[in-house]
Amino acid sequence: MESRSALAMGSLILAAAAIPAGAFAQTATVAAPKEPAAVAAPKESNVTVYAGYRFSGGFTDETTGKTWELTEGPSFALAADFAIDPKTQWEIFISHRSSTLKASGFSPVADNISLGVTYYHVGGTYFVDNIGKGVYVVGGLGATHFDPGADLSSALRFSLNLGVGYMIPLGRTLAVKLEGRGYLTLVNSSSSFLCSGGCVVQIKGDTLTQGEAMAGLVWRF
Repeated sequence: MESRSALAMGSLILAAAAIPAGAFAQTATVAAPKEPAAVAAPKESNVTVYAGYRFSGGFTDETTGKTWELTEGPSFALAADFAIDPKTQWEIFISHRSSTLKASGFSPVADNISLGVTYYHVGGTYFVDNIGKGVYVVGGLGATHFDPGADLSSALRFSLNLGVGYMIPLGRTLAVKLEGRGYLTLVNSSSSFLCSGGCVVQIKGDTLTQGEAMAGLVWRF
């Protein structure tokens, strides 16, 4: 009888000891914090309208030896950037300036030629931080279109651009870009240029370089 009582008492003690342990394990399981889900940075596309100022190079005339300079001045541009990932976009870029090609030094009006210079480029942008703010680099390649006045023929040459900028957000849908780009156009040495029956310029050299400083209003989407 005593052995049965001792056995029953031992079973009660073991059961009492097991209940708190099980309750503690259940509480620890419920209270364990969950790992927060990773939130991906948003992708962003945008369209930018720029006003700028273009600094110009020029050509050397192989026949006469004189330098033809492209006048510098106001320009305008348009860019459409489409998101690839949170830091990178591919870009369609167009920049135009209605310039004048003039002989260096003393140049009478007869030596001045109206010349529109337009860049058509495809490239991309890369932001140091995520798209939408801060420093970014930009580049592209495509063609330069030279469109002279009068009855002279136009010319199309391969070109590329590289630049750096800073984007300042103004809200969810607007921002400002401050940007500088350099352009390099490949022209054939000794090639005819601006022709109509005869050619006005016989180019001596291989490249034309220009620079452009721009400020743009950005629509973000």
